[in-house]
Amino acid sequence: MFRFASFTIIMIKYDTFTLENGLRFVVHRDVTTPIVAMNILYDVGARDEQSDKTGFAHLFEHLMFGGSVNIARYDEPLQRAGGENNAFTNSDITNYYLSLPKDNLETAFWLESDRMLSLAFSEKSLEVQRQVVTEEFRQNYLNQPYGDVWLLLKPLAYKKHPYQWNTIGKEISHIEQATLEDVKSFYAAFYNPNNAIIAIAGDVETHEIKTLAEKWFGPIQAGPSKSRKISPEPAQKKARHLTVKKSIPANAIYKAWHMCGRTDEDYYATDLISDLLGTGHSSRLFNELVKKQQLFTEINAFVTGDLDPGLIVVTGKIAPDEDVLKAEAALLQQIERLKKEGPSAEELRKVKNRIVSGQAFSDISVLNKAMNIAFYAHLGDVELINTLQKKYRKVTASDIQRLSHQIFTEENCSTLYYLKEND
Repeated sequence: MFRFASFTIIMIKYDTFTLENGLRFVVHRDVTTPIVAMNILYDVGARDEQSDKTGFAHLFEHLMFGGSVNIARYDEPLQRAGGENNAFTNSDITNYYLSLPKDNLETAFWLESDRMLSLAFSEKSLEVQRQVVTEEFRQNYLNQPYGDVWLLLKPLAYKKHPYQWNTIGKEISHIEQATLEDVKSFYAAFYNPNNAIIAIAGDVETHEIKTLAEKWFGPIQAGPSKSRKISPEPAQKKARHLTVKKSIPANAIYKAWHMCGRTDEDYYATDLISDLLGTGHSSRLFNELVKKQQLFTEINAFVTGDLDPGLIVVTGKIAPDEDVLKAEAALLQQIERLKKEGPSAEELRKVKNRIVSGQAFSDISVLNKAMNIAFYAHLGDVELINTLQKKYRKVTASDIQRLSHQIFTEENCSTLYYLKEND
């Protein structure tokens, strides 16, 4: 164990094994809880879609709960076993997770193996989930203020890479026109044991997980080997701007700069840059532009965290009667200040402490541990569950300055001005 930021970091032990069909398992024993968590990560996300058939990974997140070959309704037997579940999709992965009492763990293996083996596809089930997803598209992205920001900003920032469309899809018609043949083909390509990682965390022994894994997942045949052919995004060499006018309560600005991918060593310093600039009320942008100058009513900065080179984004709602370009100039001035001066020792210490404490609290939950070790296994290094804090700790002020100069250039930036209709 080691100490940092007043937290004792406990090294998390785990075992790994792989079935003959390519399905990888990571097992962590936690004797402090009667609950066991299972996380199933499929290596498929929006970046794996065709440009004329987008939103399919997210559609499958819904279809996977619609029933499989031997189980008509996924939720019912899990609820009877005292369990609960959920899922999410992003540009890189589709992730399913559940937790239930240890005594009922085999129910989880039964449920997840059956829908990996074969979903119960039908025109009716497809139509039901198609309606659910298209309604989500309308309500969350088309019919609420600022809902379509990512539908506008991502294609502004990306011209070649499939990150140019959002997880919900490029346009609603792609889901409306999805056929049964389309979804069967997508399932056959990606929902296979050799394209998945399962993490188990709880009061379990690795040998018993191996026995259950062989029993329920071992007979499932491996799918086709997959090789991605994703067009890399060329370096952006000219600033891009887009202005839209909508019925919204306040003008807003969104600025996105290209950055490295999730497995790059510079990712950790870039993540800290976003924290320094715009995470929390002690951040530079909030202090200067919200509290002092009162040009913005809210402002945030974050990294997208994508596996392939992603974005560092600054978003802000502009105060009433303030000029948009004046507010933008003040924002850029603060970024230039970071480039010139770098962070103070105290600033850097605080953002590092936030990262360390955040993971310490995250690792209290057995479900979070299962999710984290599955994701780190996907990144190629399960040991990140124990070494992530060290990677952030070793970031220096000079790293922050170097990357700030590298990232925050005018030609590397895409800017969306999201304005009120009457302005």
